[in-house]
Amino acid sequence: MATVVMKFGGTSVGDTDKIVNIAKRIKEKKNHGDNIVVVVSAMGKTTNNLIELSKEITDKPDKRDLDMLMATGEQISISLMSMALKQLGLDSISLTGIQAGIVTTNDHTRAKINNINPENIVNHLDEDKVVVIAGFQGGSDDGSITTLGRGGSDTSAVALAASLGGSCEIYTDVNGIYGVDPRIVPSAKKLDYISYDEMMELASRGARVMETRAVELGQKYNVEILVANSHNTEAGTIIKEMEDNMETRVITGVTTLKDCLMVSVRNLPFEASHVADLFNQLSVRKISIDMISQTAPHNNLVDVSFTTTKEYTEDIIDLLENLKQELGNIEFYLNPNLAKLSVVGIGMISQHGVASDIFELLSTNGIVYYQVTTSEISISYTIKEQDVAKATKILAEHFEL
Repeated sequence: MATVVMKFGGTSVGDTDKIVNIAKRIKEKKNHGDNIVVVVSAMGKTTNNLIELSKEITDKPDKRDLDMLMATGEQISISLMSMALKQLGLDSISLTGIQAGIVTTNDHTRAKINNINPENIVNHLDEDKVVVIAGFQGGSDDGSITTLGRGGSDTSAVALAASLGGSCEIYTDVNGIYGVDPRIVPSAKKLDYISYDEMMELASRGARVMETRAVELGQKYNVEILVANSHNTEAGTIIKEMEDNMETRVITGVTTLKDCLMVSVRNLPFEASHVADLFNQLSVRKISIDMISQTAPHNNLVDVSFTTTKEYTEDIIDLLENLKQELGNIEFYLNPNLAKLSVVGIGMISQHGVASDIFELLSTNGIVYYQVTTSEISISYTIKEQDVAKATKILAEHFEL
């Protein structure tokens, strides 16, 4: 008997009517004879509302307390889902992350899964129950409730599928994964399949359908992941290991990330220690860095630029003001009006001229770029935020996305 992990996001379980409809879908799957594990997120905007409640008490809530609060959102969902399944005649049980055996690090609000002990889940499956598990959460070795951060329910689902030797189905409010955002390009084509590597590139560069950590787990444990719509039966997109025929598709997708802050530090003394110190200080403050570029030295000075997200603006200004007092001559500039445009495709490995086509398209259409970084299967540019839709449409048309 196969085990299927079905994950439903917050919009899919946004109210009790939707929960009942999802329960009917789960019953159909159960009637096929599979073992069913259901992972659910908090209903709608519950998590955001809980965070807002904490802000009514304090601007800086203790992270352990915040985890305790946020974890209640999923507990509401699993309770209601289990009730709905029982109303349909299915035997079910709801489990929190800790009860499901999900053991995490002790990094509150951004914990990582260390391991899963599936014994409790397996025992209930052996009793032919549908097991409904709270996504986004687990517990540390000291017994504290932890949450997994953005996309944590996806990560929970894939990790559970890996530990149970099952398949994973992620249900959301879209029909699958598209080469470009359908809100920008209404004619965007849905992908039937995509490789783990391509999906990780797209996810890390702004595509919000899947979380990078979940895809990484899928690749590590060879769990194929179906992404489909919870509101219809249309075939979704399968995320799986790369196959030879995938390289015939030159470009798989174009994605953008608008929450982009470009920081330029000028007149930095040309010594490795100064550049190292800059990035070490960013690391100490837990500021995530993306694209990095450095000019060739001139008069024993260099300019360094990097991108991050706008949430770190105040920390970066404080850091650079301190660095300016220390080094004297440096100048720094922040540009919050940029976005990152990324073009992703395994076909870049075997097909020549892709980069030149992209540069030519941007140039011909007057789209200015400030930084460029590449990987084996992607090229990323920082462009003006106002050019995002234009650039996306141009690239989608050229590469037939």
